[in-house]
Amino acid sequence: MFGLDAIDLARAQFAFTVSFHIIFPAFSIGLASYLAVLQGMALWTGQAVYQRLFDYWKTIFAVGFGMGVVSGIVMSYQFGTNWSVFSDKAGPVIGPLMGYEVLSAFFLEAGFLGVMLFGRQRVGARLHMFATAMVAVGTLFSAFWILSVNSWMQTPQGYGVNEQGQFIPLDWFAVVFNPSFPYRLVHMVLAAYLTTALVVGAVGGWHLVRNHMDEGARTMFSMAMWMLLVTAPLQILAGDQHGLNTLEHQPAKVAAMEGHFENDGPVPLLLFGIPDDEAEVTRYAVEIPHLGSLILTHSWTGEIRGLKDFPKEDRPPAAIIFWSFRIMVALGFCMLGLALWSAFARWRGRLYHMPLLHRAATLMGPAGFVAVIAGWVTTEVGRQPFTVYGLLRTAESHSPLEAPAVATSLIAFIVVYFSVFGTGVFYMFRLFAKSPDHGLDVEDIGPTRTASREPVENAG
Repeated sequence: MFGLDAIDLARAQFAFTVSFHIIFPAFSIGLASYLAVLQGMALWTGQAVYQRLFDYWKTIFAVGFGMGVVSGIVMSYQFGTNWSVFSDKAGPVIGPLMGYEVLSAFFLEAGFLGVMLFGRQRVGARLHMFATAMVAVGTLFSAFWILSVNSWMQTPQGYGVNEQGQFIPLDWFAVVFNPSFPYRLVHMVLAAYLTTALVVGAVGGWHLVRNHMDEGARTMFSMAMWMLLVTAPLQILAGDQHGLNTLEHQPAKVAAMEGHFENDGPVPLLLFGIPDDEAEVTRYAVEIPHLGSLILTHSWTGEIRGLKDFPKEDRPPAAIIFWSFRIMVALGFCMLGLALWSAFARWRGRLYHMPLLHRAATLMGPAGFVAVIAGWVTTEVGRQPFTVYGLLRTAESHSPLEAPAVATSLIAFIVVYFSVFGTGVFYMFRLFAKSPDHGLDVEDIGPTRTASREPVENAG
């Protein structure tokens, strides 16, 4: 297929399925916490608008959660089909961690999901609140275990190797809390909250453009912009710390992210360039002197290792990482810009009366998904040419399959994913198009009480 061999096709298939999968957990993690906040606000304030928003977003959550579960199951099977050698060698470490994810996270989510979606009228407001919180906690547990697995593949520790060449756990605490795990977990959870805030803000902004008096749109837009204002700066700080950790444990990845081949003194920040792995140079580089050293080492004259410091066979492909990293960072600063713009509008009392801001928020709706995918490309391609960094090469991890077999399954994945998940995404957009106040009488949208729980209990 297009002159690609079996391993290239297997890598393409993994990249396609993981890119499709990652957007659903990223959305579900943030949206589950948002639903818990909405339910808590409804109980605390008694304002009906929070309950209406909960009912509005819970259906969207159910659709996204379902697609995330299905696409995740496909990922698991793929390890057994295309990456059986990797599964055999790393399975003793990774298998139990994936099992803990199912036991602690999936059971928690699945156990309380039905109560959250359909049980408010049957179990009462307080137990329903508890069920909603448990679903949110379950999504965070899921992120904990999955990021632990991925981080161990990036910075393995706490393992031994048995006579069959398999990695076996010697210290589970060291395996789970490997050196890059805390940074990846914080970075991913913040990314999930940013992604959800941008989607909620986009939907709110879209409805405000159509009707700036829409109470539900006002509330969701205001909450989304607050979340953006809090999490965008935190994400930039977390990204900086994550970068320092990567520089310590995966310096070749950082060299590729920065497009540096030489190790010749203070490092400039390359804003633009075209890395050429064969010629070992970044062409057409537009750079700011010393700024790379300042960001990466927090020193004006700090040095980092260039790609030439590593054997060619141990280097990741620079061009892909260079550009995916810049896409992620650029979108992160766009998010910060939107957050500051909304803060200025709020300070001026114009948050609900600036159509240009609402349109900008609508356009930024997909930015979180794009940033998440770009970040995963940076992380996973930067790990190459290893599946377990420094220990097991990708070329030694794949199944003994012929290219036509992998190409056939790749085509099948593409057809099924675009038809099934495309239908699901189309349905979600139809839900987005409806206002949370759709179908309500004018009296229902009017002023609400702020100190009583009676409206919530009646609503239930």
